[in-house]
Amino acid sequence: MPPQILMTDPAHFEVDYVINPWMRPAAWHGDPEGNRAAARAAWDALAGALRQAGAALEVLPGAPGLPDMVFPANAATVLDGRALLSRFACPERRPEEARFRAAFRGLQARGLLEKVGELPEGVFQEGAGDCIWDAQRGHFWAGHGQRSLRAAIPEVAAFFGREAVPLELVSPRFYHLDVCFCPLPGGEVLYHPGAFSPASLGAIRDRVPAGLRIEATAEEAGLFCLNAVAIDRNLVMARASARLRAILAGRGYRVVELDLAPFILAGGAAFCMTLRLDRRSAEALRPAALATAGD
Repeated sequence: MPPQILMTDPAHFEVDYVINPWMRPAAWHGDPEGNRAAARAAWDALAGALRQAGAALEVLPGAPGLPDMVFPANAATVLDGRALLSRFACPERRPEEARFRAAFRGLQARGLLEKVGELPEGVFQEGAGDCIWDAQRGHFWAGHGQRSLRAAIPEVAAFFGREAVPLELVSPRFYHLDVCFCPLPGGEVLYHPGAFSPASLGAIRDRVPAGLRIEATAEEAGLFCLNAVAIDRNLVMARASARLRAILAGRGYRVVELDLAPFILAGGAAFCMTLRLDRRSAEALRPAALATAGD
């Protein structure tokens, strides 16, 4: 089965408020029609690159007045057919919750998800943007300190029955984990050290050997190329530095760079614009493999 990836149509995307340091409403409204056309072209290019890498897409409609629905990574955390819906910290995004709740219930009704859960009221956690599955290590990396609460991390671990390693984010520029941290299929972790507290850097270094750690500078992280989608050895990302391109290519990755500038005006890029629906832990895959072997 191809990777299943959720996206949201960008028809209602715009940059109309500021909830992170990257958002530039003035730049958007300086040429709204041009930016809207560029956003559509960038979204289409991302969708095309994902399909080219072998993914099948589920596309949700957006909604007027909810421009950031185009970033469904923040809608939920998904693993083993289970989706834990987000609670948004920023009032501007809270109206998205009802829309995404209905969408995920619809996915469940179609058999694409087995269970949809909700966090307690007021326990802010912004989905895969702050909860990234590391398939090589078999645990989540869970960001907190900017949008998501540390108190949400035990809720995530209990819902999925999987370890969630806390990582404290200390800079508003890196307001979600997915803009500064990217586990790769080969076991490498691409990350920007300046985004994390000393204790969290220690947690990364304890769990990821030096030979698998790829450190990005603040300038490289600011390109939003760490906000990448990995499908096998394909890495789909915003434009990266020549240095990172060379490192990743040297490790056997096919780097697919896209111009995602309209979405970077809102502080998001490729990973933010997607949500993987079919990801399975090794433990969940074993029973299926045994069942197949017995057929």
